[in-house]
Amino acid sequence: MAKRPYLEKIEELGDLQVWIVDGSYIRSHKDEEFTNFGQHYRYPYIPTNELWIDREAKHDEQQFFIDHLLVEHRLMAKGVPYEKALPAADRRERKERRRAGDVGRLTHHGETLPDGKDVHERLWQKLKNGISVWIVNGRLVRSVFDIDFTEGGHDYIYEFVPENELWIDDAIEESERGYVLLHELHERNHMAKGWPYDKAHAESSRLEYRCRHHPDELHEALTAEGWG
Repeated sequence: MAKRPYLEKIEELGDLQVWIVDGSYIRSHKDEEFTNFGQHYRYPYIPTNELWIDREAKHDEQQFFIDHLLVEHRLMAKGVPYEKALPAADRRERKERRRAGDVGRLTHHGETLPDGKDVHERLWQKLKNGISVWIVNGRLVRSVFDIDFTEGGHDYIYEFVPENELWIDDAIEESERGYVLLHELHERNHMAKGWPYDKAHAESSRLEYRCRHHPDELHEALTAEGWG
């Protein structure tokens, strides 16, 4: 049986091994900023010959992520900095997403402009301050609006998120959603007070990381942000 965070080796591509990993475990024990996938030159704790993909709660985006990682890994292994490797990898991934038909699905094959409300899956809760928290189709968000969207976001960061909405990616497993929700609520509340994104994000990451290690504090922390 594979040891944490490894769950399953799904493919071998030359010298590279593609692994499905427990992203929740990684975010709680090693790196709160680990998202949908990664490779060694971006995350040094990943072995050089491995590509890691987080276990998905919904949809199938594995091939998109593998295509992305192959480009990113190849370029960065040659010394290309991440800031230049990322756009090239995004272009490859975006090409495959278009081929899969995701953009056409949301634009009725080019007849209409995409609308953020079209990725809504279910309303989680409407808060007393008027903020609506939605579980959204993360695959469609990445294919149509922002290929780098991960975990969640809100209207103070993304122009495609309707006003007074906060989104939680449905790729996040239900057991982990509370921590992502806390991060996004705390971040949005501080940005609404005028905090810049970098400062609000860093503070929210610290709070999220603490609650991942002290889950008994999560409910109280969410209540303080207006949840419930």
